[in-house]
Amino acid sequence: MARKNKKWEAHPAVRSGYDLSLGERAADILRNGMGSWAFVFSALAFLAAWTAGNGDTGFDPFPFILLNLLLSCLAALQGAILLIAAKRSDQISSELAQHTYEIDQENLDLTKQVAELATHIEELIKTIHDSITADAVAKNKIN
Repeated sequence: MARKNKKWEAHPAVRSGYDLSLGERAADILRNGMGSWAFVFSALAFLAAWTAGNGDTGFDPFPFILLNLLLSCLAALQGAILLIAAKRSDQISSELAQHTYEIDQENLDLTKQVAELATHIEELIKTIHDSITADAVAKNKIN
C-alpha cells in the first residue's frame, strides 16, 4: 500500500523518519492503519468470513464465543493504541505550534527593526529637507 504524504512530515519543525523513536513510529503506523476506511472494511470482511465459515458447525459455532473474546481483546487494546496515537498527534501539533510561535517572534522583531529604520529614514529626510530649505532661504537673502 502506498504511503500518503502528509504535509507535516516534510515540515522542518516536525521530527519524522529516523528522528522518531520506535514507539512514535509505531504510533504513526497504527494511527494511520486503525484510523482508516481500509481497516473498517477489512474488519467487516473478517467478521463476515468468520460468521459464514463457522455458522452452527464450525470450530467456533454460534454464538461465536471465540470471536467475542477476540473482539473484546481488540477493543481493549484498540482503546490504548488510539490514545497513544492521539498523544502522538498532540505532539505533532505542539511541535508545529512551537515553530509557528518562533517564526512569529522573528517576524515581530523584523517588523520592529523595519519600523525603527523607517523612522530613522524619515528623520534623515527631514534633516536633508531642512538643510536644503535653509540653503535656499540663505541664497534668496543674498540675492
